[in-house]
Amino acid sequence: MKLNFEKKDVEIQYHVHEFQGYLKTTEDHYHRCTGITGEAIPIDKKDHIHEIVFRSDFVNGHYHEYIGRSSGAIEIGDRHIHYIDSFTNVTSGHQHGFRLITLLHDPSGE
Repeated sequence: MKLNFEKKDVEIQYHVHEFQGYLKTTEDHYHRCTGITGEAIPIDKKDHIHEIVFRSDFVNGHYHEYIGRSSGAIEIGDRHIHYIDSFTNVTSGHQHGFRLITLLHDPSGE
């Protein structure tokens, strides 16, 4: 996996990941979430993380939000994914846990 963090041109997008998933069920409902991560954030010369921000779908009169970061890259062949294991904010007196993996970086290989 080659990553180039030397580029500084904010007009160009270098790499992000899609994600989608379900928030863990509470007593009577669950939520869905989907989105695109932020740009790669280097954590050392060989690895990176991504900021994850989402608002869930609207169910039972409310939604939930999450702002956090992914794990480092998890190599899958010549591509990679990221993992997130966390909790949403508290809304309507409760929160939801969730575990997500991002979709593959550059799945078409172009």
